[in-house]
Amino acid sequence: MVEPAFPTVDRCASIGREKDTVVADLDGTLLRGRSSFPYFALIAFEVGGALRLLLLLLASPLAALLYYYLSESAGIQVLIFATFAGMRVADIESVARAVLPKFYASDLHPESWRVFSACGRRCVLTANPRIMVEGFLKDFLGADMVLGTEIRTYKGRATGFVSPPGVLVGKKKAAALRKAFTDEQPEIGLGDRQTDVPFMALCKEGFIVPPKPEVKAVTNDKLPKSIVFHDGRLVQKPTPLLALLTILWIPIGFPLACLRIAAGSLLPMPLVYYAFWALGVRVTVKGTPPPPAKKSTGQTGVLFICSHRTLLDPIFLSTALGRPIPAVTYSVSRLSEVISPIKTVRLSRDRATDAAMIKKLLEEGDLALCPEGTTCREPFLLRFSALFAELTDQLVPVAMVNRMSMFHGTTARGWKGMDPFYFFMNPSPAYEVTFLNKLPIELTCTAGKTSHEVANYIQRTIAATLSYECTSFTRKDKYRALAGNDGTVAEKPKLPANKVMGC
Repeated sequence: MVEPAFPTVDRCASIGREKDTVVADLDGTLLRGRSSFPYFALIAFEVGGALRLLLLLLASPLAALLYYYLSESAGIQVLIFATFAGMRVADIESVARAVLPKFYASDLHPESWRVFSACGRRCVLTANPRIMVEGFLKDFLGADMVLGTEIRTYKGRATGFVSPPGVLVGKKKAAALRKAFTDEQPEIGLGDRQTDVPFMALCKEGFIVPPKPEVKAVTNDKLPKSIVFHDGRLVQKPTPLLALLTILWIPIGFPLACLRIAAGSLLPMPLVYYAFWALGVRVTVKGTPPPPAKKSTGQTGVLFICSHRTLLDPIFLSTALGRPIPAVTYSVSRLSEVISPIKTVRLSRDRATDAAMIKKLLEEGDLALCPEGTTCREPFLLRFSALFAELTDQLVPVAMVNRMSMFHGTTARGWKGMDPFYFFMNPSPAYEVTFLNKLPIELTCTAGKTSHEVANYIQRTIAATLSYECTSFTRKDKYRALAGNDGTVAEKPKLPANKVMGC
């Protein structure tokens, strides 16, 4: 604990600070949590997998011993080495951009953020590697400058060691501040521990952030930029205990996932619902779905318009209906094609070709489609492609919601073939399928509405049902944010339209 030489941050005025400069520590100051272990663990798992996470977990007792009883700098160095050694720098940057912001943002300290956001110039001074934190701090918190520990690299890979002057702790933080600001003296310094005192003393005013675990984090809507997209497999922030439980669960969860997938793929669809319940997968059905189309009367099929949470959406739609519903999809992995229990056809992204294909499929029976074109984990709906509205007036909106406690069943950066396995590796994954009322004829293109009006209406209807927010973001926006590309998939040799999973 820092001796009360400085007042606490709640006494810092935040009005009229537009021309002031603030310098803040990260862990325990801008963030409520004082430990950086969870964020190192995220990088370890996302880049190096379970074995790298296990290595970090085994090294953490040594890191804690050094940190608290010998040298704060040495403890952090152990975490850096165990996490980064041998990793490609590009992979570290990718995780820092796509995975960490969601977890950092969920732990933002309200009082520190009140002061930090009020200042016109913002600087963060942290012992964490700059490569880990810079993306979040600049893109989401509006930081103008990030001073952090620099890691050593060799031929595009991290060595696990740090560059001079070493880990920024204590007097090294003060030296870094002097070098960055030269003769200028920042107005406000924010810290939370004794080793922050040297740099706080260089500021005109210093304020301490006392440890208060009960303080509620800043909500997503209070941030300058909401987090709509994020990647990574882990649902919860991996504390040492959760990291251990995750490692212990994987040898159990993977065989369980294989069993669940086998049940969904091999059993008749009317039995899948009951098999899932027996295997711990919860499927909740709400609303009244329409009956199957009768081809003998010349009736065309119904087009189910689904919100998109994972590539398993059409599978759980079929499970809820008790019959297989074909689906159209943009891209899935070969492995997903092999294990799928339903028939789907790939979209070509050529408007005329896709329209003709969907019309033909509707003549054969019901069809499922996810007009967002990609998944979104947060309570937002992406822009709906309007093509479907031009092809039929038999439209049934379906609101899809899923719950996962350990692993996410989607990825933008990783191999999509593992998506269904990660979803079913959760101890008790759940899906909620809500069938909304069939769209009245007067609200379809048949009655003179434009396709965009129909698509936007259905988007708003599903969003209202789920208490989600509509956005104009697209697949390209997601992949540019998370993977650094526009999400375009190279054309592959066409397969027979028999078994492909999801959309």
